[in-house]
Amino acid sequence: MAAYFNNKNNFFHGIMFHHFHDNKIHKGGQGSINQDDFYKLINFVGRKNILDADEFFKRFKDNKLTEKNLCLTFDDGIKSQFDVALPVLEDLKIKSFFFVYSSLFTKNPDFLEVYRYFRINYFKNIEDFYNLFFKKCDKDLNSFFNVNNKRIENSRIKFPMYSVNDIKFRLVRNVLLSSKEYENIMNDMFKEKKFNPKSVFDILFLNERNIIEMKKLGHSIGLHSHSHPMKIENLSYNDQKKEYKDNIDYLSKILNCKKNEIKYMSHPCGSYNNDTLSILDNFGIELGFKQIMTIEKEKNMKKINNSKLEIARQDHSIIKKMMN
Repeated sequence: MAAYFNNKNNFFHGIMFHHFHDNKIHKGGQGSINQDDFYKLINFVGRKNILDADEFFKRFKDNKLTEKNLCLTFDDGIKSQFDVALPVLEDLKIKSFFFVYSSLFTKNPDFLEVYRYFRINYFKNIEDFYNLFFKKCDKDLNSFFNVNNKRIENSRIKFPMYSVNDIKFRLVRNVLLSSKEYENIMNDMFKEKKFNPKSVFDILFLNERNIIEMKKLGHSIGLHSHSHPMKIENLSYNDQKKEYKDNIDYLSKILNCKKNEIKYMSHPCGSYNNDTLSILDNFGIELGFKQIMTIEKEKNMKKINNSKLEIARQDHSIIKKMMN
């Protein structure tokens, strides 16, 4: 078996997880892994290299992290993380970071996970979904993709876990369409497929009891914005500030802690700008994770772990490819 550490990742970083499956309640699809995969991945990177979240945070603040120190991070407040991944973490005595967007705990949660569930469970395959989605866009997509060809190629290098259509879909969703246009297309598709989004909320989202239990078990809960904007960097300073203020307000209330006790976060979709970093710093956030393992020149980075709020993470799907 190949070794995990090499000249491209020989520095401290996080490993990023999103979706898990058990083929019962939580079905497989688009990058999800099961418990066996999770055990194998931890074994591959080396259990001895994985620090508990609080220890990673402490060593980071003390400037004592070494080149092979890792932590495990989980984004988006997804229920399968609690049902499938948490038992493995407890079995191996690993305490991790869970970054949660707080609209999950309102009557109007962001539909990021609902949309994913829909495209996985209501189509023969993901390409069928993309074909219908692109058809319903009612835009000159060929011209749009031609204009953005270089951007697409750069994304293929930056995010090797994504297919070309994965990248094109995200580009259309995040750049070409307004949020309302995207929502209208998805609602139209829901109606065609007779899908009721509220019927899957309990399957998809962590609830307040789950968050409290994870904290009691010793895991670290952090920020991930309130409504999970796809491009938070495109929001105004005040709108970004509200995203994180609301996130802090909700999580501190659920966790029954002071607002200034929440010290860590991850950037939703890896999106942020200087305003974001300033806002997080003013809120007392001392550790933030980005989404990739490279230097982003467009963000004026000088090094991989560029600042306390720009710590690298490896996507678990890339590690899976290394293992095969």
